[in-house]
Parts: sequence; structure tokens; C-alpha cells
Amino acid sequence: MKINKRNKFIILSILCLLSLSTMAQIVKPIIVPQTSTPPILKPTVYSIIEQVRKKHAPDKRVVFFQAELDSNQIVGKTNLPAAKKDLLNRLKSNGYTLLDAVKLLPDNFLLENRNCGIANISVLNLRSQPKESAELASQALLGTPLKVLDRERNWYMIQTPDNYIGWADGSTFARITQYQFDCFQANKFLIFAKPYGFSYSKADENSQTISDLTWGNVLAVKDTLQDFYEVIYPDGRNAFILKKEAIGHQEWKQSVTASEQNLVNTAFKMQGLPYLWGGTSWKGVDCSGFTRMIYQSNGILLPRDASQQVWSGVEVPFDSLQVGDLLFFGEKATPEKPERVVHVGMWLGNKEFIHSSGMVKISSFDECALRYDAHNAGRYLRARHILGTDKGIVSLKN
Repeated sequence: MKINKRNKFIILSILCLLSLSTMAQIVKPIIVPQTSTPPILKPTVYSIIEQVRKKHAPDKRVVFFQAELDSNQIVGKTNLPAAKKDLLNRLKSNGYTLLDAVKLLPDNFLLENRNCGIANISVLNLRSQPKESAELASQALLGTPLKVLDRERNWYMIQTPDNYIGWADGSTFARITQYQFDCFQANKFLIFAKPYGFSYSKADENSQTISDLTWGNVLAVKDTLQDFYEVIYPDGRNAFILKKEAIGHQEWKQSVTASEQNLVNTAFKMQGLPYLWGGTSWKGVDCSGFTRMIYQSNGILLPRDASQQVWSGVEVPFDSLQVGDLLFFGEKATPEKPERVVHVGMWLGNKEFIHSSGMVKISSFDECALRYDAHNAGRYLRARHILGTDKGIVSLKN
């Protein structure tokens, strides 16, 4: 029988359909089993380091924590034993087997056990890095006890009594052992009570000067003469200071009183003092250095920076401000970023406040006043009451 073209097409079509049907029966679909929970991803070493940093060292100004992965070891430095322990435990629990090369500070081997210090010049500069060209972070007055944590060339990482950390030139403080420190602290001390002055090589104002002095400098008393104190510097130098320019340390502690009027009197004495970034002395002050100096002169030690001082005392509304309250300025919080405190001043009453901006000066919130400060009025954030509270402050009377 002959098959024409039309019949041939029909037969081929039927054969194709039969073939596809047979393959459909042979090839079964692959069913992927569904899991109820997604697989847990293992945290990276760097994410673990960041977790520890956020928990133990959120403020690098007062705590040092540095760690990184280097081949098969974790290297770094910290002055917090708890942070190091937490880091190693977290790494181990996540299956990381790494050599521990994280040094605990102070590094007593590098420092030869001389991990104590005392500021030895009128105003010691703390810098953000171990070099003269680095940012001035803060200052410490002559006689301030210091913790020595680390060394790089002739620069030393030190920590002040308020826990602030910075780098200081090794020639600006006496680096000693704990025993030597304890022996020195057994002396009687005096405080230099004038804004500026000098110590002398003899009990004579016309003799050679030993060094300059500024308010708050503390020196050990060796002897008491008719018009002079003979004093000892932390590095062992002897000098003489006019009696009328100093007061015994214990006597100062007993006499100093933080009151609204005393705070105002101290602040007014510093009017016109030049602004100095990182400054906390009569040689120059930044905004928080100024408010800190006001309260320090009256027996209360505040934290170093404005963003730290904002957590001291208690919150107070603007319409309930009292003389001596601290005003904070900066950038208000938004959905994208938190509040940022960048400036601080002290309330004087009558819509006025005193602060260091260019120089120590009085400004006003009153739009009709000559001292109206539109810039700071527009970025006012909040205020804190300090007197009569103990949150975030240290009494120097103890």
C-alpha cells in the first residue's frame, strides 16, 4: 500500500506523541525536601572581634581594645582582661583554633615594671597618637598620677585618673615602679592656687626659675619656711614656691565647696581664656575642658568630653534650669542616626550661659540681647543638673 504525504505526516505525529508519553512515565520529577529552618551561618572572626569591642570597649577614649586576625593567630592589645577572655571564648565556641597573641596592658616586660607615672610639668599634653603632630586629646596637670600602659619609642600610652587614654612624651612625666609611686604618695602635698606662676631655685623670687606653674599643680612638701614652701617634683627636683600662692592639699579639700555662686565666680575668672582643642588648663580650654575646670576648681571631677559629661547628673528641662547646670548642643537624633553632642556650656541664669568658643565668653538665648547666639540656640539639645548629684562624677574632697 502506498502512503501519501498526508498519511505519512499523521503517522509521524502519532509516533511522536507516543514517544513523549513513554518518556513522561519513565522520567519522574525530583522533589527537593523542604527544611523548617535555614542553616546557621558561622560568624567570621572579624564579626566576633566587633561583637567583643562593642560589648567591652564601646568608648575608645577610656578603654583600649585592638585585635585582628593574622594568619593562624589572633593578635592585638587590650587593658581589659575580661575582653580578652571573652574574645578567646567566643572564637573557640565557634570552632576557630587560633594562637593567642593578644597582649594584656600594661606590658610590664616592655615597661620594665615601671608602669606608674606622675605628671612632671605644669601641663602635660596627651595626644591621640605617639607623635607631636598628632591631635591634642587632653591634658594632665603637674602631680597627676598616671597608669602607664604601653610604649612606642619615647612615647607612652598613659591613662589618667578619669580613665582617659592618650600618648605622652616620656620626658613630661616621671615613670616609676609601684613601690616608688607609693613612697612618693606618702608625702604631704600642696596645690598651686593661682592661675599662673613659677617655682624658684632658692627662697627668693629673683632666683632662677625651676618651672612655670598653673592652677591645680600638685607638689610634695619638703619643708615650710617663713614665706616659702620647699617642694619636691616627681622626678626629684627641689624648688621653692611662695606661700601666698599655694594651699595645703588637705586644707583645700576641707575648704572647697561647690555652690552656684562659687561655680559662677570660677567661670568669670576664666573669661577671655583662649579656646584650645584638647585643653583642660589655664593655658587654654576647649568647651568641655572649660566646664570640667569650673567644677574641678570646686571639688568635683567631671568626665573629659561633652559627649561623656552629658551622662553626668540628672536631666533637667530648659524652663527649670538652675545656675551651674550644663547645657549641651549638637545634632538632634533622626531616624537614620542618633543624637550627637558636640558642645557644652554652663547656665548663668537670665537666659545666659558661659562657654569656650573661640575664647571663654558669655552668650545668650535672648534674641534681643547683644550676646544672642543664634548658632547655639538653634542646636540646643538638653541640660543636666550636677550639684547635689553623684551620677557620673567624682568628689575630689575624699
